[in-house]
Amino acid sequence: MAPIYTRTVLMTALLALPLAAAAPAFAQEMKPREPVISVTGDGESSVAPDMAIVNFAVVKQAKTAREALDENNKAMNDVLAALKSGGIAERDLQTSGFSIQPQYNYPQPVDGQQQQPQLIGYQTINSVTVRLRDLAKLGAVIDQSVSLGINQGGDIQFTNDKPDAAIEEARKDAVAEAVKKAKTLSEAAGVKLGRIIEINENVPRAMPQPVYRATMMKEASDAAVPVQSGENNYNVSVTVTFAIEQ
Repeated sequence: MAPIYTRTVLMTALLALPLAAAAPAFAQEMKPREPVISVTGDGESSVAPDMAIVNFAVVKQAKTAREALDENNKAMNDVLAALKSGGIAERDLQTSGFSIQPQYNYPQPVDGQQQQPQLIGYQTINSVTVRLRDLAKLGAVIDQSVSLGINQGGDIQFTNDKPDAAIEEARKDAVAEAVKKAKTLSEAAGVKLGRIIEINENVPRAMPQPVYRATMMKEASDAAVPVQSGENNYNVSVTVTFAIEQ
């Protein structure tokens, strides 16, 4: 058996190890926090859109599902063929939805008794999303599509194929605004602005744009549809943290 004094020394050393390991962390916590200034800057850049994304749909109703589908297929095939012949590439045409739904008539209650619904036919809906890279053709494309059978949709999103330059400009403006704010705050507080400690950027997003919406009816397609594309605004927000020099 080891001498008692040896065990005592060993136990004292083991107990001292955690304390020694915790000493740097404790000293770090006791260190005074570095004074900082945190500000948020916003930047915005506007650019004309160069692309439109349009949603079209063909809706057909018939007594049988087969008849409704055949009518829908014919109309949609005519629309797709016209779009392709007008210069729209295959990659810019995408089916975005398809459904076949039974249609019922719900009779009024008789003597307080609810009547069974009556099947009166079927409805088919086939939707296509079109990316139009020549905005000058947008009104004519809508008009032609309605003439060929499109009878629902018309939602338009104006966007940019490559908005990188606009976002970059907004990013620079956001940082410049943050620096300006920090200088104003430090001067007002009577302190000297130091180095940048941290920069955080929010995800840039295009602001919502005015959208042309219509339930397109064949009777309303006598003239080309007037469309205004406006501008797309890109916003960038950054938070910059500066040290305050002592």
